[in-house]
Amino acid sequence: MEINIQNVSMTYPSGKQALQNLSLELRSPSLIGLLGPNGAGKSTLMKLLVAALMPTSGCIAVDGAPLRKSERQLKEKLGYLPQDFGLFDELSVEQFLDYMAALKGLSGSRAAIREVIRAVNLEEKEKAKIRTLSGGQRQRVGIAQAMLGDPPFLILDEPTVGLDPEERIHFRNLFSRTAQERLVLLSTHIIEDVQSVCDRIVVIHHGRIRFVGTPEQLIQAAQGHVGIFWEQDAQDAVLEQGLHITARVNTSRGIRCRAVADVLPAYVKPEEPSLEDAYLYLIAGEAVQ
Repeated sequence: MEINIQNVSMTYPSGKQALQNLSLELRSPSLIGLLGPNGAGKSTLMKLLVAALMPTSGCIAVDGAPLRKSERQLKEKLGYLPQDFGLFDELSVEQFLDYMAALKGLSGSRAAIREVIRAVNLEEKEKAKIRTLSGGQRQRVGIAQAMLGDPPFLILDEPTVGLDPEERIHFRNLFSRTAQERLVLLSTHIIEDVQSVCDRIVVIHHGRIRFVGTPEQLIQAAQGHVGIFWEQDAQDAVLEQGLHITARVNTSRGIRCRAVADVLPAYVKPEEPSLEDAYLYLIAGEAVQ
């Protein structure tokens, strides 16, 4: 499956411009991490990809056909988990998934329902009312409905929110296996999830794409721009322009700071960047432009 986004802009009726001249190619099989601060345009992009919105300008094509003319075909291939996903509390897990299967027009839905219930580890809650589920279990129901029918294109918005560490690992592995034959777009604020499973990263900031590439490429771009220092050694210099503190840790010796900068001051000891460092360095640079 291939999604081509060409010169897409989106301006809401209020006048807010959410996306500006955005171009991107998504092709299966791939698990793509979508990163960006709140308000960057990630949710707007996902709504465009599921045809919940239409762009103000530009074109989105699905397997070569304009989305405006192939909306029905796209939705037949799509599994979508929005960030704010509504559930029917008085239905059981099985009943809700049966309802979602009917909306998707799935035949032989019983087998498909059993398959996704097993995939998200909800066998023991199959007959339970949704209102009795914990927050993490409700999130698993949302993931299950997105996976119903084995769609070739999955869009998951913050899918691991509310899950405990063990559950997050389970779902990271599940998404990774799923993406071996499909296109999966994973939007999240949890950098660890992206680093663990995504083969490509797209970073959006202020409605524009700031980076497209592998996690390793983003980390490489931050080499020489990440370091640590003791806060007492920096004194007032910590406030100098271009130094962005990303972490402060209290120790017996004092406060150890981690920071990113275009040019590290002399009192900062260079460190190997993590993916989170690299992302914060990219966003910090964009923020001062």
